[in-house]
Amino acid sequence: LKPFWLKCQPQLAPPRPSSAFAPPRQHSDQPAMSAGIVEKRLAEIGLKIPKPSAAAANYVPWRRVGNQVFISGQIPKAEDNSLLKGKLGHDYSLDEGKAAARLCAVHLISQMREACGGDLDRVKAVVKVEAFVNSTPDFVDHPQVVNGCSDLLVEVFGMEVGPHSRFAVGCSSLPFGVAVEVGASIEIMDE
Repeated sequence: LKPFWLKCQPQLAPPRPSSAFAPPRQHSDQPAMSAGIVEKRLAEIGLKIPKPSAAAANYVPWRRVGNQVFISGQIPKAEDNSLLKGKLGHDYSLDEGKAAARLCAVHLISQMREACGGDLDRVKAVVKVEAFVNSTPDFVDHPQVVNGCSDLLVEVFGMEVGPHSRFAVGCSSLPFGVAVEVGASIEIMDE
């Protein structure tokens, strides 16, 4: 008999024979295929999506279970690899917090692209956004901060795919002193 917690583990799909010996996919700042609807929208708004970040510890950047993809928390890392650090209500303004949340959304989209094999049009729904805001105990505008992320996801994916459920929680600290960390769950279409 298996312990109950092992029975609750998601089943891993067996490796696909056709790709078992394929070379690893090369990451690029550009999509691997011709531009789809979402990639064209990104180009229209002038948003460059960076290469996805690797996990920094013993976890994966995203995990697919069926058609659901669970994306680990993304932090606001700028193009020069600097981190947007600060505490809302102390040394970080609401607008700076929104910008940090927006940058987290950019990194979420990067992970989504990776999970979809380069084709962001495979994102069927942004299901949930989970956001943590580094803030003082008296700061109460967490939802407005996280709008920086939510607004970008709706702008990029449109009103049919982008709207999502979410939470916006204040906390006393975040990794590396960043202002915001955001994770997400999405539903994707089969290949």
